[in-house]
Amino acid sequence: METTEENTSAENPALSRPQRRLLKRIYNSRTVPIVADDQPFLTYKEASAYLLSLTDDAREAAYAQMKAFAAAEGR
Repeated sequence: METTEENTSAENPALSRPQRRLLKRIYNSRTVPIVADDQPFLTYKEASAYLLSLTDDAREAAYAQMKAFAAAEGR
């Protein structure tokens, strides 16, 4: 059975479309990692895999950290 980002278990739903779009934008051609939960993320794939491994509340908090980090950089 094929598993995609859209087809995950009920306890770990996929990222929302706006979340995926923002992450792809801020991780595009990145040379300096974004730090969230004291972990550096340089690519969209790393960041999304990490976010998908978290519970809903922890995911929202980590996503907010990534978003704030990118905003502080002006991306």
